[in-house]
Amino acid sequence: MNRIHVSVADWRKDIDEIRRIREAVFIAEQSVPPELEWDADDAGAMHFLAFEGDFPIGTARLLPSGEIGRVSVLKDWRGLRVGDKLMETVIGVAEKRGQTRQFLSAQVYAAPFYERLGFKIVSDEFLEVGIPHVDMVRGD
Repeated sequence: MNRIHVSVADWRKDIDEIRRIREAVFIAEQSVPPELEWDADDAGAMHFLAFEGDFPIGTARLLPSGEIGRVSVLKDWRGLRVGDKLMETVIGVAEKRGQTRQFLSAQVYAAPFYERLGFKIVSDEFLEVGIPHVDMVRGD
């Protein structure tokens, strides 16, 4: 396997790769309706892409509020710590921007992953697009 690396993406330039990953994970695998996957926040968000070599395999976005979302890794690359590298990069960029408090809504099954990265559960379980979620916060 090639080295995994993460970089800040350009929404306009990298939209096809970001869409390919999110469509595979959220729409195809998890049956999220397309009209709920794509929202107005994408245009103003900072996007990230994780690569194996030069092939994009994961993505996430960071909103100006410090909210992290749309964290996704293609199925064949899960369990290889791609998500860790992706989130460590997003958190590092957020902190450099002065966003010392980051927050997200995590699918319940993924909460332990985010807890390893310092996030704490701050809500009861709730349904979002029919999938159980919890709100999580990291930092002050």
